Amino acid sequence: MASILIADDEARIAGFIEKGLRAAGFATRVAGNGTEALAFALTGEFDLLVLDVNMPGLDGFEVLEQLRGSGSTMPVIMLTARTDLNDTVAGLEGGADDYLGKPFRFDELMARIRLRMRQADADQMPTAHELRHRDLVLDVRTRRARLDSGTVVDLSAREFALAEELVRHAGQVLSREQLLSRVWGFDFDPGSNVADVYVGYLRQKLGADRIVTVRGAGYRMV
Repeated sequence: MASILIADDEARIAGFIEKGLRAAGFATRVAGNGTEALAFALTGEFDLLVLDVNMPGLDGFEVLEQLRGSGSTMPVIMLTARTDLNDTVAGLEGGADDYLGKPFRFDELMARIRLRMRQADADQMPTAHELRHRDLVLDVRTRRARLDSGTVVDLSAREFALAEELVRHAGQVLSREQLLSRVWGFDFDPGSNVADVYVGYLRQKLGADRIVTVRGAGYRMV
């Protein structure tokens, strides 16, 4: 179920939007000020943000600036009574995906939300040179790793090669000997614990629950 964050200090409007989105099958969370909205948005738990401009704490432009500054690519629809051309341009140039003025029709807001989420899904689909595991995407052409949140994971060349091998065989148990031969080469010392060390590095960077140890057998990407 897609989850949408609603940032608006007007309880009546926030409640109206929340009720409509829940009826449409979305999970929702309401933030009543900019500081709270930014904190929720940075958790990476939401698929889209409906963001008011005039809010206590941080205003919508400040929330958007800090959110984009963090590297987040979450779609943002600014919803505000400030429809002056300069404000609209500032919002779009600041990283908003859409800008809708108040008063508004809920059907129009809903259409824009669905459009932005479809575009986000298309942007995150792996291409022919990408491998996906859960929220992790490995680009084997550029040798870069990223998460669906937009975060780029800094992997060394050897860490990337190990991650690629595990992702290509996700669900299968790969022994230490297999990993040594495929990632480090047949001439590597079979008694070395280097594979275990690098699995530890990947767990730190990609999440400890992503790679499990199968006692006496090796490792498996779950």
